Amino acid sequence: MLAALRALSYPDFDIKQNYLVDRTFNAIVHPSIKALNRSADFVLNASGTNLECALFLPERIISDEIIIFFHGGGWVTGDINSYSLACKNLAHFSGRPVIAVDYRRAPENKFPIPVEDCYNSVLALINKSSPVNIFNITQEKLILAGDSAGGNIAAAVSLMAADRGEFRVCRQVLIYPALNNCHNSASPFKSIIENGTDYLLTTKKLGDYMSLYMRDEKDLINPYFAPLLAENLAGQPKTLVITAEFDPLRDEGEAYAERLRKSGCYAENYRLTDALHGFFTLPAKFAHVKIANNIIKTFLDKGI
Repeated sequence: MLAALRALSYPDFDIKQNYLVDRTFNAIVHPSIKALNRSADFVLNASGTNLECALFLPERIISDEIIIFFHGGGWVTGDINSYSLACKNLAHFSGRPVIAVDYRRAPENKFPIPVEDCYNSVLALINKSSPVNIFNITQEKLILAGDSAGGNIAAAVSLMAADRGEFRVCRQVLIYPALNNCHNSASPFKSIIENGTDYLLTTKKLGDYMSLYMRDEKDLINPYFAPLLAENLAGQPKTLVITAEFDPLRDEGEAYAERLRKSGCYAENYRLTDALHGFFTLPAKFAHVKIANNIIKTFLDKGI
């Protein structure tokens, strides 16, 4: 298995030159499962920008909370089509409706556009300017979630919400999130070195994604770009962080949970043994998908 992972990690693959190939592959593969997984599609006007969104309903709704999900893909390659299965699983396990937001992607739309899109989409949903008002979305029932780059955006939107005071996030679920600004040998986190070459997501790919996402070097010190750099985490929502053992991003996710606790916020973190970055998009039959979704449901059902 290790040999196969090394072969699949493509040490010389250049994301900056080939991200369009990845997008094309996703477009070919995922439309066939799109219709099977979604309950409805709609367009949301988010501060003047029309964003495609998808609604996923569980078989039985057990809560009036709503999960707003931001997809991964390095801010560059993912979309709501490639995350339809993951969002369907999340709705099924959690018993809560899930709304996925198709924010504008880099490099055509660099930072902070994807974060602003997601922030404005939440604001629009709370202000009842969407076709899904039947759910009566309120900030008291608002849960933000995302994986990888989507986890980065969810954390950044929570920081923005605290800074701007236009709405409050009730809880956030960050799944192997990208939260720091350095993913090379200068990183203070051991997982970058230990897991940075042979486990699908490599430090080279991380560097490529971030270079496509940022406008210039100043973005690297912006907490909305790298939430781990935020000086003040007081007042952040109750947080669940799920990390994967063989993921270069593992340690920065766990460090964020620890910083939240030290800032007086409620935070839980779970490391999934033997898991790789990206597992959350696999079918529900996979053990790590079941475990992660059950952890999320337990966290949400506590009503903390």
